[in-house]
Amino acid sequence: MAHPRIIQGGMGVAVSGWALARTVSKQGQLGVISGTALAHILARRLQLGDSDGKMRHALSHLPLPGLGERIISTYFVPGGKQPDAPFKGIAMPSITSRHSLLAKAGHDGVVGINLLDKIQFPTLASIFGAMLAGIDYVLMGAGIPRAIPGVLDRFARGEAAELKIDTIGDSTGEANSIHFDPSPFLAGCSRTLKRPVFLAIVASATLALTLARKSTGKVDGFIVEMETAGGHNAPPRGPLQLTPEGEPLYGPRDIPDIEKIHAIGLPFWLAGSYGMPGKLAEAIKLGAAGIQAGTAFAFCEESGIDPLYKQRVIQLSLEGKARVFTDPVASPTGFPFKVVQLDGTLSTMEEYGARPRICDMGYLRHVYKKEDGSPGYRCPSEPIDDYLKKGGTLEETVGRKCICNGLMATVGLGQKRSDGTPELPILTAGNEVANVARFLKPGTVTYTATDVINALLA
Repeated sequence: MAHPRIIQGGMGVAVSGWALARTVSKQGQLGVISGTALAHILARRLQLGDSDGKMRHALSHLPLPGLGERIISTYFVPGGKQPDAPFKGIAMPSITSRHSLLAKAGHDGVVGINLLDKIQFPTLASIFGAMLAGIDYVLMGAGIPRAIPGVLDRFARGEAAELKIDTIGDSTGEANSIHFDPSPFLAGCSRTLKRPVFLAIVASATLALTLARKSTGKVDGFIVEMETAGGHNAPPRGPLQLTPEGEPLYGPRDIPDIEKIHAIGLPFWLAGSYGMPGKLAEAIKLGAAGIQAGTAFAFCEESGIDPLYKQRVIQLSLEGKARVFTDPVASPTGFPFKVVQLDGTLSTMEEYGARPRICDMGYLRHVYKKEDGSPGYRCPSEPIDDYLKKGGTLEETVGRKCICNGLMATVGLGQKRSDGTPELPILTAGNEVANVARFLKPGTVTYTATDVINALLA
């Protein structure tokens, strides 16, 4: 098949939502929806009143009778909740949780969904919901997603799928698993589901080759991310060394071997500082099918980032002051995480230190084996005493930030605490955040996704 040259990155929590993906798709490129925390996004948008009706429209198309109505009756607040009222919570994802979610509507362009291998609990339900909505591509990184191609094959046939959950302290190999059966959602449905193209996000030729040879089904291609890409980065090879500023030190061993990846024979796209004019042609000369760009799209008009923060970052870029810090400990996953340096956000030590440690979303919790053999859940960013009681170590809690709540606040869906204190955002972007102002037209202070595409294709 003919693949798009440009893949718009699947970013943060709702940064790359339906509006951005739809715009990019209508331009003939691959628009990508972030698949992170979809259940919370749906519930909170309903509680804000769903002013454009998009959430209720999507729920009305669920094939299981009564499911959409039950979700609406539980979370929808006509006119929106009071500004100082907290959002109604939903159950934290776990081995036994179930979610059904939609992903694509309103156009015939190609759309993908981006998922993190490190966020395992909602993966099966999110994939099935996306396939039910006609998703064209599934992109996954932040781990080794060997099981996902087989899941896509089974769901396309209407069969149940299972996903083993990484469990700390399980030396027996009897890993916990999540099981998802799509048959109740397909009852009375005459059509079969399309099997999406699967693109694995990798940072080395070794991982690409492993996935190509040892996955449970067909890997259709790769997105090759350099360490300058936003969000979670692959850790440097070998013992962790830090720069004088405290960032992970990357060296020649961390540069992906493009020739070896090309030799695998599958299409690949280059990412990480490739979202700038001229880089598409450079990537094609190296044998790539195209590029993935995230940061450039993250600050365009259609992205989900609160306009106030977008404007502040663009202004910093104009002044030559926009930068990110690759934080080696911020993320509970243990992966380095790029954080935009911006006053009034969790990027500052003052704001981070003032925030009480709370874990009430739970997407990045680790599963561990309790003494009685049952699964337990803990997060290095939760209250320290709670974490220690669950067998964690004090060292693992140092510097950990609540990525879940911070990313929700970035897109205007932050929780309000009982004392009225709002959750502060944590913005992530790649190194190219320094140059996002290049997409502004003369006399303007914002730019669009179409402006980015035109610049990348020029």
